[in-house]
Amino acid sequence: MMRRQTIGVAIAALLAAGSALAQPMQITPPSTQPPGDIAKKPAPKPKPVAKSPAVKPDAEAAKPAAVPLRGSTGTAPTAFAPETPVASPFVAPEKPAAQTLPLIKQTALQAPPQPGPQGDVAFGAYQRGYFLEAFKEASRRASEGGDPVAMTLIGEMYANGEGVPKDEKKALAWFSLAADRGDRQAIFAMAMFRFAGRGGAKDQAEAAVLLEKAAKLGHVAAAYNLALLCLEGQQMPQDLPRAAELLRTAADTGSPEAQYALATLYKEGNGVPKDLAAAAKLLSSAARSGNLEAQVEYAIALFNGSGTPKDESAAAALFRKAALRGNAVAQNRLARILATGHGLPTDPIAATKWHTIAKAGGASDIWLENYMRGIKEQDRAAGVNAATLWLTHAQPPS
Repeated sequence: MMRRQTIGVAIAALLAAGSALAQPMQITPPSTQPPGDIAKKPAPKPKPVAKSPAVKPDAEAAKPAAVPLRGSTGTAPTAFAPETPVASPFVAPEKPAAQTLPLIKQTALQAPPQPGPQGDVAFGAYQRGYFLEAFKEASRRASEGGDPVAMTLIGEMYANGEGVPKDEKKALAWFSLAADRGDRQAIFAMAMFRFAGRGGAKDQAEAAVLLEKAAKLGHVAAAYNLALLCLEGQQMPQDLPRAAELLRTAADTGSPEAQYALATLYKEGNGVPKDLAAAAKLLSSAARSGNLEAQVEYAIALFNGSGTPKDESAAAALFRKAALRGNAVAQNRLARILATGHGLPTDPIAATKWHTIAKAGGASDIWLENYMRGIKEQDRAAGVNAATLWLTHAQPPS
C-alpha cells in the first residue's frame, strides 16, 4: 500500500495539473492540464529522407529568516521539501489542496523535428507550405520507388488536410504502408492513430506494441510515451526501472519533457536511486529549454539548495520568468519572495501585484492575504491596480 502511494505521488508530480489552491510555501509542479485523450494530439510531422521500396494506393515555458520553498504533490512533500511544516509566518494550510491524477499517457506525443536530407524536394516544399508541390513529388516517389518516407509525408498531409482533403482512412493506409517498410515516423503515427481511433477502431494494445517498435528504432517521442505507459501500468505491466531507462534515452537526445520526467523519478527515488544532484541537473537542462514545469521545480531546487548550490537570486529570476509566462504557482512564489526580501529586494507593491495575479489564476495564499493587510493602503492599492492592468492587457511584461 505504501509503495502504491509513493508511486501515485511520483506520477502526480510528474504530470499533474497543479492544485487549484496553491499551498503557502508548498510549490506544486506547475500545471498545464493535458487533453483528456492521447488521441487528441496530432500525429508527428515526418521529415522525409529519400529512400526506396515499392507500392501504391491512391496517391498521397528586518527580513524574516529564509524559509525553504517546498515542492509538493498536494498531500505529501517531495524530495525538494523538508518533512516538517515550515515555521510561522509561513504556516501550513488548514487543509491540503485537492489533487487529481491525470492519465499520464497524454504528454508530448509529437516527434521532435529531424532535419530532412539536403535536396529533399517534397519535404522542402512541405516545410515552406507548398503542399500541392510536396504532394505531387511525394506521390511520384511513393509510386515509382516505394519510398517509405514519402509515404509517411503523404499520410501526414491526409491526416491534417494539407493540400488534399482530410481523410484519416487514407492517412492510416499510407502510414501502414510506410510502417511495413520500417519507417519509424509512420510507426509512431500509427500508434497515435490507434490510441485515438482515427481512421479505424481504437486499439490501445496495438498502439502500445507500435510505440515499443518505434522506440526500438530510436523514435524519441515513442520512447517518452512508452515510458509513460510503463509508469501508468495499464496497457502494459507497471515497470518503473524500464520507464526510467526509456526516459533516459529520450532525455539524452535533449527532450525537455523527458528530462523533467526523469528528474521527477530521481528526486523521488522511483525506478532509479534517489539522487537530488541528478534531478537538479536534469531540471536545469529542461528549464533552459523552456519547459515551464522544470523552470518552477528548478527554481525550488535553487532556492532550497537541493542537489545544487543554494542561490535565492537565481531562483527568484527563474520564478519571475515562469510568472511572466502565466504560471500561477511561480507568481505566488515570486510574491512571497518580494514580500520577504529573499532573492530580491522587498517590494510590497510588486508582492501585492503578483499575489493578486496568482490568486486570479487559482493560487490563493492566506499568508499573503494577511501580509497585504499589514502594508500601507496606498501600496496595496497600487499593487492591485498593477495586477488589474496586467490581467486586462494579456499579461504584458513588467
